[in-house]
This record gives sequence, C-alpha cells and structure tokens, in this order.
Amino acid sequence: MKKLVVLLFILPLLSFTLHKYYVALTEIEYREDTRSIQMIMNVFMDDIELAINKDYDTNLQIATKNELKLIDDLFYKYLKAHFKITINNKEKTYKFIGKEYEGDIVYFYLEIENVSLPKSINVENTILVDHFPDQQNLIKATVKKERKSLFLSSDNDKGLLNF
Repeated sequence: MKKLVVLLFILPLLSFTLHKYYVALTEIEYREDTRSIQMIMNVFMDDIELAINKDYDTNLQIATKNELKLIDDLFYKYLKAHFKITINNKEKTYKFIGKEYEGDIVYFYLEIENVSLPKSINVENTILVDHFPDQQNLIKATVKKERKSLFLSSDNDKGLLNF
C-alpha cells in the first residue's frame, strides 16, 4: 500500500518534469559591412525530422550514417514553405548556407544579400506548428545594435519589427 501511495505521489511530478517544450529560436542580424541579413535558426532535431518525414513522406535519419544525401534540399524546401521574411515591405528570398548539429539541436544558417538598412522586418514563421500545436517560435533581430524580439505561435504566426 505504501508503494502505491508513493507511486501516486511521484508519478505526477515525473510527468511534469518530463514535459517537452516546443521552442525554436531564430536570430536575425543586419550586417552593414556586407549589406546582408544573416540568420541562424535552431530547432530540436527530432521535431524537425518528424515534421519533414511526415510532410515529404521520407526518412531523414538525421545525424546517422544513413542520413539522406538530399537532406539539405529537404531542409531548405521545408524552411521556404514555413519561414518567410519581408524587409522594408519587400518579400525576400534567402539562401540556405548550411546546417550544423550540436547535441539534439540543428542549426540552420540562412542569408539574404544586397539589403538596404532595414526599417522594418516582417516575419511569418510556421515552423513545426502543424505537428506541434504548442510550438513557439522566438525571433530576435538586431539592426545597428538595436535589438527587438517576437514570440510567434500557431495562433499568431506573423509579426512586424520596426527599427
């Protein structure tokens, strides 16, 4: 009986501590010296893998010896469909520079070239929200040492930053 009472007491605590958080971070920085927008997005590896596997009926096998050779193409395809950026009221296309794995995080490196000083940055970010309704996407942007941020979610997937 004591074991049952202890188990009933501990089980809710364990479920609370094991709860998974769904947060991705995108850092956007305007570089005056290169007139470019450089972006680093980080997401949990297992979450992005699940989303792409389901959306594109594939099996990425991220960070294994069986990782798909066209994985960068699938990452870029997914990002273009779910992450859009508008600078000074003009939608921009970014280049996929590459990716890097660290622990259970994948970092995506993106760049927009030939950009005038941003007065406004509009972001639409639906990364992972189709598969994880609690997903939140934090955006941090820096222009001329001025930092602004947005918290986007499935209910509010667009935001405007004015500089």
